[in-house]
Amino acid sequence: MKANPNMAPSTPTPTPASGAWKFFVFSAIGIFVFFVPVSIGGTSSILLDHIVTWIRAQFPGLVPYYALIVIALGAVYPFYSKTWNKDAVTAVFSILKVLGLIVAVMLVFRIGPAWLFQPDMGPFLYDKLVVSVGLLVPIGSVFLALLVGYGLLEFVGVWMQPIMRPIWKTPGRSAIDAVASFVGSYSIGLLITNKVFKEGKYTVKEAAIIATGFSTVSVTFMVVVAKTLGLMSIWNTYFWVTFLVTFAVTAFTARMWPLSRMSDEYYDGKGEPEQRVTGNYMKQAWSEAMKAVAQSKGIGTNIWENLRDGFIMTMGILPSIMSVGLIGLLLAEYTPVFDWLGYLFYPFTLLLQIPEPLLAAKASAIEIAEMFLPALLVTEAPLVTKFIIAVVSVSAILFFSAVIPCILSTEIPLSLPRLLVIWFERTVLTLVLTAPLAYWLL
Repeated sequence: MKANPNMAPSTPTPTPASGAWKFFVFSAIGIFVFFVPVSIGGTSSILLDHIVTWIRAQFPGLVPYYALIVIALGAVYPFYSKTWNKDAVTAVFSILKVLGLIVAVMLVFRIGPAWLFQPDMGPFLYDKLVVSVGLLVPIGSVFLALLVGYGLLEFVGVWMQPIMRPIWKTPGRSAIDAVASFVGSYSIGLLITNKVFKEGKYTVKEAAIIATGFSTVSVTFMVVVAKTLGLMSIWNTYFWVTFLVTFAVTAFTARMWPLSRMSDEYYDGKGEPEQRVTGNYMKQAWSEAMKAVAQSKGIGTNIWENLRDGFIMTMGILPSIMSVGLIGLLLAEYTPVFDWLGYLFYPFTLLLQIPEPLLAAKASAIEIAEMFLPALLVTEAPLVTKFIIAVVSVSAILFFSAVIPCILSTEIPLSLPRLLVIWFERTVLTLVLTAPLAYWLL
């Protein structure tokens, strides 16, 4: 029988041995890079963080200019792609990105007013946030191709299905997002969420729950907060309380407006819902993993596509961090805006009998600008107050200097007003859950 010359050659199906090899080797590399602490030079952290630290140490003169180039590309891109005015929020953030570029140029070339160069203003944003995120997301996206591209997502998803769906209303595969954010970074977690959402494996509602409920700052950020507030002597208590409270709060917000009313549709109307497991979990998990490996792209293509998506996301994030973060810091330093916002939380801090309730309320409000600011505000407060605010800094999740611009840079249809409502809900719930624990444990 002659072959039809008009028929396209079929893609060769991987053998079980090659599928298993890809699953174990590529997934193991991804897990090692993102989740396994490694001690190098006396510092214990995940390998991704060590890579970024090494690059910053080896090229200290080049890294700020690299970040500036990325900011410039991000500021120009909405106008080049003619998407800058597709809606009011996009238009505002497109203008803010241009402002971020102007501020970044001033910082890199040491031009501008003295207040901009105060250590807790421009240099803090540029050195601690912009440069770190600018390196972390693109480099992380390379290894992300290994972590989620060769069956691990599907394998873990089967095992976590009985837990994730009833508690957080998300698929089992979302457990990868949660761990990646808490151990690695919110930017990596959002990168995973956006990628999986665009692949049709999360609904709009599921992606929104994951983005606003799992995309916490990393353990590294938590260490900085704990050091600032003198909590390192009770680090394990702080870490586990924060971990438990953060995900408990997410279980509540998933059932509250606006998340509870978001669409169950998939991206572009096409989805791959997670299949409910009814039989042997190991057999089903392995079957789903091998199916994903069979459908996966070549390693080179996979890495390139992830790197491209990660760099585009970085372009969207950096100029927003630079402008929105600076505005938040200025408002906190020179205006009473956050004093006024603090009164939103004052009834809760008062009823919960948190020491220095007005200070705790203001610190809770200021988190919306930048997650480090609450810690700076309560350094002299009683231990219980410091502990509660340290948990709020992480569990509230949403803040303007980084996470909110990150979410708005994804394809997940979350509007700014909805994000603000979710932030308020998360902050109140965190205060309510943490205060009794703080009095019991400290």
